[in-house]
Amino acid sequence: MTDRADVVVVGGGPAGSWAARSAAQAGASVMVFEKDREIGLPVRCAEGVSSRGLEGLVTVRPSWIAREVRGAKLVAPDGTVVTACPGDTGTVLHRKVFDADLAAMAAEAGAVFLTKACVTGLLRENGAVSGVRVEHLGRIFDVAAKIVIGADGVESAVGRWAGLDTRTPPEFIASCAQATVAGLDPDPELAEFHFGSAVAPGGYAWVFPKGGRTANVGLGVPEAACRVRKPVDLLKDFLERRCPGASVLTWIAGGVPLCPPRGDIVADGLILVGDAAHQASPLTGGGILNALIAGRLAGETAAGCVRRGDVSKKALGAYVKAWMKAEGENIERDFRIKKVVYGLSDEELNGVARTLSAIPEEKRTAAEIFKAGLFKHPKLAFEMFRSFF
Repeated sequence: MTDRADVVVVGGGPAGSWAARSAAQAGASVMVFEKDREIGLPVRCAEGVSSRGLEGLVTVRPSWIAREVRGAKLVAPDGTVVTACPGDTGTVLHRKVFDADLAAMAAEAGAVFLTKACVTGLLRENGAVSGVRVEHLGRIFDVAAKIVIGADGVESAVGRWAGLDTRTPPEFIASCAQATVAGLDPDPELAEFHFGSAVAPGGYAWVFPKGGRTANVGLGVPEAACRVRKPVDLLKDFLERRCPGASVLTWIAGGVPLCPPRGDIVADGLILVGDAAHQASPLTGGGILNALIAGRLAGETAAGCVRRGDVSKKALGAYVKAWMKAEGENIERDFRIKKVVYGLSDEELNGVARTLSAIPEEKRTAAEIFKAGLFKHPKLAFEMFRSFF
């Protein structure tokens, strides 16, 4: 370990590791500090991603794949079941293996990792971020850096320390609970999504098969629903109905920011990525692919700014522009659609299921699903249709 680097990354999740790899590949010296004792743990994720999206970002390793699904099963409040999205392959990941491999790939590119290393504050020089203070196994030390990349998740402190208002309004947070269960019989080819006020008011529940008789079973609901019932209690009820007699192997809970895109994700000497920058999809809560996209852009921008000797907020704004072009507009659209879709009543959701049931199964694409859900909002339906074609 040294006491300085071109780029310091706080957080060793997908966004942080991919930022570190990209910066190192571009010639920057990089150090990554991860507060947990092991990269990839604890897993706080449903672990599902689009196969096509993942393959477009990284060479997929077989060891990452717990299960591939080839469509979706949608369950309406009245129990109507609609199979949809035939041929849309999704991947249920082994996140522990996936995250560890991303970190190893960053290390192979030259990044230096230190786990069980808690960043407790930022260093400053002439008002700009100039490094971090780290506590590791009882030792406190400073590391100077030209750029700090904050990839420290939804509870990010790095942005706040830099003077950015990274607080998430409660109404923009989904509270999630998930159990990995064994001893049930999920459809190995389909991911399940359950809707309705009795299951996940204002959100949805999922069953993602992981191979054999195991699956990730979870749900996410908005803050308003949590005032009535805790997500864990909702999940317990759902497990009793969907998975009676199954064994719970793990429990996890956490929050996901479902926000419109942020513009203030850079400062002098600082970049935010991933959940720290509120880059998850407001519609689905998925953030893995966006984390990889943002991490790559952040790492490339950081290395380029270090090389040119300009790490000002203005120079780092190139990352913001690239991110908005790549995914920011999609997040803006998804945020508007989310407000409509998750506001549908049980009766309206049942109507959507009936509408979809009348469409031939091979034509029940994601575009058709959202069109059916947004039929009272033609402008949003058109936007959704345009995004798929």
